[in-house]
Amino acid sequence: MPGPQLQPQRPRTPIQLRNDAERLSLPLHSRLPLSTAIASMTGLILGLAKGIQDTNFRFRAENAHRLPTTQQGWFLYHKSKNYNMMLGGIKEGTRQSFKFAAWTGLFFLLEEGEEEIVRDSTDCVSSMLAGLGTAGMFSAWNRFPIPTAARTAKMGAKAGLAFGVLQDLVSLLKDRRVGYVEYAKRIAGGGQNYKLPE
Repeated sequence: MPGPQLQPQRPRTPIQLRNDAERLSLPLHSRLPLSTAIASMTGLILGLAKGIQDTNFRFRAENAHRLPTTQQGWFLYHKSKNYNMMLGGIKEGTRQSFKFAAWTGLFFLLEEGEEEIVRDSTDCVSSMLAGLGTAGMFSAWNRFPIPTAARTAKMGAKAGLAFGVLQDLVSLLKDRRVGYVEYAKRIAGGGQNYKLPE
């Protein structure tokens, strides 16, 4: 009795992890998880520190009127305080981790969408607009008043522009074309028909 016939396996196509035409030389399917993971770890560390400090202050304030008087009482006081600090730090760290990852992911999605759909080019303007859009959504989410929302929008646009300029500098160092640099070369070189020297 013959055994089951095995199908020949097709060779797997490797996943492209680096693409020099993309921002940071990474395609979106690599850049998005990496950036959100880094933001999540940053949020976790900052949230842990803030949560531990806030819980420490809260515990000391809540128990200031009933401080222990014995050695065993002080031991239990510090044990309870440390437990509360650890729990508060983990809660706040987890909360901040999700917030940082969500807002960072939104920034990179807006940047990619603006580059692909609206402008069809990769330069610092798309990063600035993504920073502006993320800041606007952050302001709306937190229901900031108009002056605070304007200040947040300015800060988001500046941060996005700075991030985009850094990405463009990396692109120029890798001999890639950047939209506004090519436009400036065309204008300085004598018009639309000017060809860049190879």
